[in-house]
Amino acid sequence: MIVNELGWLPENVLGAALLIVAILIALALHGTVRRLIARMLRDRPSYALSLFASGQGLTRFALIILAATLVLPIVPLTPEARIIIARLLLLATIALIGWIALVAVNVGAQLYLRRFHIEAADNLLARKHVTQVRILKRAADTLVILLTVGFALMTFEPVRQYGVSLFASAGVAGLVVGLAARPLLSSLIAGVQIAVTQPIRIDDAVVVEGEMGTIEDITSTYVVIKLWDLRRLIVPLSYFIEKPFQNWTHRGSALVGAVTVQVDYTVPVERVREKVLEIVKASPFWDGQLVNLQMTDATDRGVQLRALVSARNSGANWDLRCELREKLIAFLQAEYPLALPRSRNESVTVERERK
Repeated sequence: MIVNELGWLPENVLGAALLIVAILIALALHGTVRRLIARMLRDRPSYALSLFASGQGLTRFALIILAATLVLPIVPLTPEARIIIARLLLLATIALIGWIALVAVNVGAQLYLRRFHIEAADNLLARKHVTQVRILKRAADTLVILLTVGFALMTFEPVRQYGVSLFASAGVAGLVVGLAARPLLSSLIAGVQIAVTQPIRIDDAVVVEGEMGTIEDITSTYVVIKLWDLRRLIVPLSYFIEKPFQNWTHRGSALVGAVTVQVDYTVPVERVREKVLEIVKASPFWDGQLVNLQMTDATDRGVQLRALVSARNSGANWDLRCELREKLIAFLQAEYPLALPRSRNESVTVERERK
């Protein structure tokens, strides 16, 4: 009846109006259902709300495509306009399938990682799984996007013929395409290698190009390293496959650090050892595993004492070493000032002043 009442309008205008009305009805229906589901999930865990929010755009797009597909056969359109809209709906459906695949990968990754908490003290297992899932997820996202774009382009006859002829030939064009795709393919392969072999993980303490930092993020093409002064070092993904680097937390998050002090031969080593034990045991940064003091060198100018201490992670180890160094020097200054390194003349002068 509505079509008959508006029959005086051009076919394309009337058809477009009906399509728009159908889309608006679909959006209104989606909004109503979304509010009802959100109200039902109000008391659910936060991850359920996050998963629901991640699928809202997908379901809205799917309803728009469904509404347009159902209305298209009954709307008055010219054959040319009908062909164009049908082609657009086909492309939208391909994009929808790709979007569904991306959301499915994302939801699966979120549900899998719910069991692991990277903030824990002993987080080696959590960092292992988080690294694997993040890298593989990005590789899967890249593959899904490439396949979606490829299928969308293949719906056009000229592109499909070009693609067939390109794959069938082994000439210069194929070589150029292969060279152009090499960086992308090498990054994907490097990402899969890192996910499987795991030379690095999220939150690992590493030394790269002389810079100390922690792995903050691993993308599909590069790695972000957070340095101690909050700078970020961006390194290509293939770097960790092709070049050597230091990984201080490859087998665990705990670290052993060293504090060295140059002192005179007159220093009472056993008394210094007792003081080191006292300082370390009172520190909140010590993990209770290792503390030791040894004389590691002796020269004509004095001896070298080295204290080894352990902590639960690289940050705590750094703070523990700084605290131990500061308090140990203060102890030597107060109790044994002559044991600190100085020239012979300075030692004689200090001794005379003390007398």
